[in-house]
Amino acid sequence: MNKGIHAKKSGKVGSKSATFSFDSAMLVKKLLSAASERAREVLVRRFGLGTNTERETLESIGDRTSITRERVRQIEAAGLDAVRVSKAFKDSIGAFEEITQYIHSIGAIVPEETLLSALGKDEKSRNRFRFFLVVNSAFFRERETNDFLARWHVDHATAKHIHDALSKLYSSLSDDDVMSEGALLDRFLDELKEVNDSYKNDEVLKRWLSLSKHIGSNPLAEWGRATAPAIRIKGVRDYAYLAIKRHGEPMHFSEVASTIGSLFSKKAHIATTHNELIKDPRFVLVGRGIYALTEWGYTPGVVRDVIRETLEKTGPLKKDEIIQHVKKARFVKDNTILVNLNDSRYFKRMKDGRYAAV
Repeated sequence: MNKGIHAKKSGKVGSKSATFSFDSAMLVKKLLSAASERAREVLVRRFGLGTNTERETLESIGDRTSITRERVRQIEAAGLDAVRVSKAFKDSIGAFEEITQYIHSIGAIVPEETLLSALGKDEKSRNRFRFFLVVNSAFFRERETNDFLARWHVDHATAKHIHDALSKLYSSLSDDDVMSEGALLDRFLDELKEVNDSYKNDEVLKRWLSLSKHIGSNPLAEWGRATAPAIRIKGVRDYAYLAIKRHGEPMHFSEVASTIGSLFSKKAHIATTHNELIKDPRFVLVGRGIYALTEWGYTPGVVRDVIRETLEKTGPLKKDEIIQHVKKARFVKDNTILVNLNDSRYFKRMKDGRYAAV
């Protein structure tokens, strides 16, 4: 890495920042001096390079100067061309090389917002670097699509490999697949055999994953399709699902509400949490206010339904055997099971002491 670049990690994944050996404000001024006065004014407004950091549209500039949108576009293009063939541009090759090396250091292809946030600490400096990226043909911008976020890259081959790998990774997942970060990164690596090994570290891999609109993670750092119920966290129900899943065993709804607050820093009222659990088929009431996950094998229904389902699967059973089976599926007292079992409308006691469904 060029000794003029000093990279460091911030707390946010994908926001590795850098400082450069050149002054970005001075470099902008130097480059703009190569354009005509009219083109310079358009470039300043288009890129937010003046005191006003708002980037103006072709239409707004045209309205302001009483010329057409197309004429503004032509002036902008002419201004950029003038900069690109200028001595000032050629003299700035070292600065552009620093930016290129920095982008290589964070993966060669980076989501646009991630890159700009890393390059500039505020909107004014981010606008300057956006100008540098546009004016130099060494930097390539890919537009946002249905599959990927807008992104910049400095290596066509690597960019193509990443796009292909992300598409294959997504296709390999089902809506039910939810896996740890490590497991997903391992699967991603399997699709990246043609990519330079120097890029293959967790930080870069996660930055590449963030390019995809179809792959995401939840607050427990579990990964899967962005549309998967366990990944697409929208409200109390989804947080409750994650809380119970993390706990690993049935929980009382008041405990679920408390865990949502402590684990995710989300306020969840106890009554609201109870109501949401009742309405969602992912949860099964297995005791007084105690909920389990359907995916653990629990099925909906009252104790009587559990007894009937057990007897239909196993055939007649003795009282103690029925109690043992039911208590695996419901958090209830023995007497509650016996009261249901002795209801002759649904169950009968056979001569040998075993019980069968009516």
